[in-house]
Amino acid sequence: MRKALPALLFFTDPVRTSDPEAVAAQLPAGSAVVYRHFGAPDAEARARRLKAIARARGLTLLIGRDVALAARIGADGVHLPERLAGRALAVKCAHPRWIVTAAAHSLAAARTGAADAVVVSVAFPSKSASAGAALGPVRLAALVRAARRPAYALGGVNEKTARRLLDAGLIGLAAVDGLRT
Repeated sequence: MRKALPALLFFTDPVRTSDPEAVAAQLPAGSAVVYRHFGAPDAEARARRLKAIARARGLTLLIGRDVALAARIGADGVHLPERLAGRALAVKCAHPRWIVTAAAHSLAAARTGAADAVVVSVAFPSKSASAGAALGPVRLAALVRAARRPAYALGGVNEKTARRLLDAGLIGLAAVDGLRT
């Protein structure tokens, strides 16, 4: 049986989070770590360390983009970038117990694909190097409605902005990207 979707996703960022294991060790139970390795030579070793922390703390571990690494280490699933979201159904068929999430930066992306949940970004202004212009609450709400599945807000999400989303009934799940350690 597949795990339930976590309420919070923490996305690793090799530039902004030098020690993702330390962040994972502090996440509340029921959260998830999305490990994005971007080709790091120690990717498998770090993924295995994150898996051990996830198991010990009641977390979910998703591997960014790398289905083969996720399978090798026994991760709980994968997060696909928008350009690979069309592969979600094939991944789910090959790994029916996995959680599969996909990035969505546009209405078309939010509407398509078979991911269990979409990660809509950029929700609010963000310091992430890859962040584009913020959607803001109105456009974010449109993407969430278009998704017709669970949606996470990513980009500029903090205690204050998450509260705004929850209070407005826009979203019940949140993601944070690259906390500094």
